[in-house]
Amino acid sequence: MPVYQYRGYKTDGGTAIGIIDAESPKVARLKLRKDGVFPTEMAEQGSSGDFGAASHAGTATPSAGGRSSALTTNDVAMMTRQLATLLVAGLPLVDALGVLLDQTDRKAVKSILADIREEIRGGKSYSVALERYPREFSQIYVHMVRAGEASGALDQILFRLAEFLEKQLALKHKVTNAILYPALMLLVGVVVLFFLMTFVVPKITAVFANLKQALPWPTVVLMTLSRWCADYWPALVGGALLLVWAIRRSLRTETGRTTADRLILKLPLIGEVARMVSISRLSSTLATMLASGVQLLEAMDVSRRVMNNRILEQAVEEARQNIREGETIAEPLKRSGEFPSLVTHMIAVGERSGEMEEMLRRIGQIYDGEVDRVITRFTSLLEPVMILVMGVLVFFIVVAILLPIFEMGQMVR
Repeated sequence: MPVYQYRGYKTDGGTAIGIIDAESPKVARLKLRKDGVFPTEMAEQGSSGDFGAASHAGTATPSAGGRSSALTTNDVAMMTRQLATLLVAGLPLVDALGVLLDQTDRKAVKSILADIREEIRGGKSYSVALERYPREFSQIYVHMVRAGEASGALDQILFRLAEFLEKQLALKHKVTNAILYPALMLLVGVVVLFFLMTFVVPKITAVFANLKQALPWPTVVLMTLSRWCADYWPALVGGALLLVWAIRRSLRTETGRTTADRLILKLPLIGEVARMVSISRLSSTLATMLASGVQLLEAMDVSRRVMNNRILEQAVEEARQNIREGETIAEPLKRSGEFPSLVTHMIAVGERSGEMEEMLRRIGQIYDGEVDRVITRFTSLLEPVMILVMGVLVFFIVVAILLPIFEMGQMVR
């Protein structure tokens, strides 16, 4: 366990200097304050930093906006499942967090777990302690933990949370892997073609420029394109970078993001996959939260934010407002026109039968399967199509270069 040197003052105004062992500077400060010491400077023993730098680092706000997340989704899912297992085994929450703290070697994770444990020791609930780290623990996570604390079934809620996070992570990896391969192929293809047209083809076709004969039209087209690329490639690269910058800047605004989300939903195949992924996320999240005891309106408000599409989020928010006024769930979703009839029909059946959570869970399973099927079909077709396109382009370049050579050979004969 790290050892920290500290300097501060006591409650009677006297100076306090010494050392203390703790999991993190935050925990060290809490221990000192319980002993009536208010530290003004602190540094880890053996570190190269001075008192002022370490003290400043120790008092940084954990949830500062510029800080990157110390825990990945996989880390949170694993920690949640381990914590649930320890709670089922009969360990108190503070002791279970201590076990997790001893098992991890990452300093950032240790600091977070130690801080959460000290908050709980100080009388705060687990959900309140988690709210200090919004980047690591989402609103869905905090709401479900709060519901588990209220119902006395925190261990079961944590098991549901772990399963939910693992499913969401698997879906994210599935979509990411499906996009990554064709995007990489497209990037490599564009770079290779750009290099050929800008630096290789002009040197080869320069031989044909002095010929006093009409060149075949493929050669003329190739020479024109290669000359244009060679002369204006800085403008092309600059324009592409400027376009990327403009798109990224636009996506940071609400209007730009909404426009992009609407366009994505209208694209063939891509829009279909995006809609299915959003519906799967919504239904799975809503089912998990309702089964955990979270109220419907609160669950819908939190669940809609995982859809990652402004258009669908607005449709759910409008439905939520209509539900507040006494309507059912299925009817306003159907009126929005953004949800397939299968979804609204199954939700309506769930409302009438009182098995809403089960119906939502089935919707999530159905659309998970649909996403898997569409992505598999998409990737299996895209690879040969891209190879064919690249083959046609390379064939055109080869033919355009060889045709004048063949004609020159016939003239010599």
